[in-house]
Formats: sequence, C-alpha cells, structure tokens
Amino acid sequence: MGTTGREWQRLTTDSDEDDEDESSFVESEPTADTCKTWRNNAGFWLLGLCNNFAYVVMLSAAHDILSHQKASGGNTTVPTPPSVPPGNFSNTSRYDCNIISTGAVLLADILPTLLIKFSAPFYIHLLPYGLRVIICILTALGSFSLVAFSTGPAQSFTGVVLASVSSGLGEITFLALTSFFDSAVVSAWSSGTGAAGLLGALSYLGLTQAGLSPQHTLLTMNVIPIIMLASYLLLAPPPHAPRWGWGAQPPGPMQSPSSTHQPLLRSTAAHQNKPPSRNISLQEKGQVVKGLLKYLLPLAVVYFAEYFINQGLFELLYFKEGPLTHPEQYRWYQMLYQAGVFLSRSSASCIRIRHIWVLAVLQVKRTFPQLSPR
Repeated sequence: MGTTGREWQRLTTDSDEDDEDESSFVESEPTADTCKTWRNNAGFWLLGLCNNFAYVVMLSAAHDILSHQKASGGNTTVPTPPSVPPGNFSNTSRYDCNIISTGAVLLADILPTLLIKFSAPFYIHLLPYGLRVIICILTALGSFSLVAFSTGPAQSFTGVVLASVSSGLGEITFLALTSFFDSAVVSAWSSGTGAAGLLGALSYLGLTQAGLSPQHTLLTMNVIPIIMLASYLLLAPPPHAPRWGWGAQPPGPMQSPSSTHQPLLRSTAAHQNKPPSRNISLQEKGQVVKGLLKYLLPLAVVYFAEYFINQGLFELLYFKEGPLTHPEQYRWYQMLYQAGVFLSRSSASCIRIRHIWVLAVLQVKRTFPQLSPR
C-alpha cells in the first residue's frame, strides 16, 4: 500500500522532532559539563582560599599576638619602646622588637603542618574525607577564638598551632581530592591559596586600619571556616569520588591498569609490566623521594630564604620617621608580600619554569640586601 500525503507528513514531522530532541540532548550535555567544570573550579578556589586563610592571618597578626598591649583606641597596638629602663635586659638592642620574635609564631604555624605532612601517609587513609573537613573547620574556628581571647603567650601559641593543624590537614585532604576531578582544579586550588595570602593579609590590615581592634578582627574572621564547609558542599564530584564515606571505592578485587592507578616511577620494564598495587613498600617510597630531590631541595631553599625575610627580618624594619606605627608597618609588609605570592601562584597556567633552581638562587640573593646595615 502507498503512503498518503497526510501520513507522509506526519512521519516527516515525527522524524524532525526526534532529530531536534537528539540535537538538544547533545547540546545540553556539553553545557552541563561546562557548568560542572566551573562549579568545581570555583569550589576548589574557595577551598584553597579558606584553607590557607587562618595560616596567613596568624603570620600577619604575629606582631600583635606578641605585643599584648592594646591601645586605648582599639585600632592598633602600642609599639615596644626601643630603649628599656636600667635593669631590664629583655631588649637591649637598638631595634624596636618584641621580647619573643615573630619567628616563634612562624614555628608554631609551620611545625604542626610539617608533622602532619610527614606522618599522614601512615594513617590518613583511615580517616574519611568528611571527618577531615570537619576537623579542619573546628580547628580553624578554635584558632581564631583562642588568639582573640588570649591572655598570655601560651594560649596565643595554642591558637596558632590549631591554625597550622587546620591548614596542614586541609592541604593534604583537598589536594588528594583533586585526583578525582579534572586536572584544572589543581590550578584553581593553587590560585585560591595565593588569594588567601593576599585577602587574608589585606582583610586584617583593612579591618585594623578601619578601627577594629585585633581581637574583634580575628573574631570577624570566624566566617571563613563556614565558607570552607559551603565550598566543600559546592563541589560536584564524579560518582566514584568520596564525599563523606570512608574511601573512593569499596574494597574489591584488583582492577586492571588505568590512568587513575599507575606507578609513580617508570625507570624499568619491570615497573611497566607489573600490575599496579595500592600498597608500596618503604623502600619503594624511598625511591620515589630520591627521584623528587631535584625539586624538593630548591623549594626548601626558597622557603627558607622567604620566611627568613618574612618572619625574621620584617619585624626589624621599622622607620620611625614614617606616618605608620611599627605594628602598622609590619601589617603592610605582610600584605605586600602576600600580593606577590598571589601573583606567582596564579601564573601557573601562564608561565612554566623548568629550572626551578634559578628561583632558589634569586631568593637567596634577595636575602642579603635585607641584612645590610642601614
């Protein structure tokens, strides 16, 4: 039987509708992927920002933490006089500095993070991601509150240690979480950590300059851990990624080699042919570290020189003829330093430097002009 004109028209219309549905489905899929990509990038940027915020604020507030003398106006601290009465041997130098150096705040802000990063490979897999995030949030809240209400150095340093725990645990947690997402989130995380330096130092400087006391400024920053929780919930992870559970996948038989699980070192054919294993021996871990020394040593030199200037020398740079007090000058030093950190960390996708030892040489060379007498 032949097809009438009306039936043919109906079939043609149905075919066109099916083609339109398929076309709209194909178009909507890239749109959903784009939205998910932007959502994850924004989430990791905010996580990097919130994770390093408390760490940066403690360094920016180091001079205020150690001063313990609040001005009557509440917006600054009274600088320690350069000369002390006879019989007081706590400060006999010509520099205007605290009895305890700001380097002590740096140690309290660095050592707990260092211990966590050294020991984490032995136990971190036993803690679910959700529990780690909760610990980061609670320790960050405790750090701001303890330092704000501190009545002595011990309480202040305890607050700084909590900030270090939050930053160190958060870094290994969120960086491990990036392995379940597109590689672009690593750059977003890096930019967020750089922004934490700039915004953390700038917010502390701006709020204290606006009239808030250091205590009220620190209490205001308790909103940052809340933003961290919201940022973690903002992520749109793939189905196999962990959120609150104990791991990425339930225990099961060993899977076939994939791009997700590959050996770190491929120097021998044995490594290439050997099926991937989730547990590697201590000797194999040592081989991995040995191969990374060419990156670790220059970075260690850079960080040593960087913090030697930042927390060791900035405290001694005080221009008495300037319009700013010593604590205010110190805050400005920290803000300008963090601005440079933000620019450098945000340039990861624009500038690639293969020979990182050059940066170590430049950083050490920059240290010596700071040591010259003035």
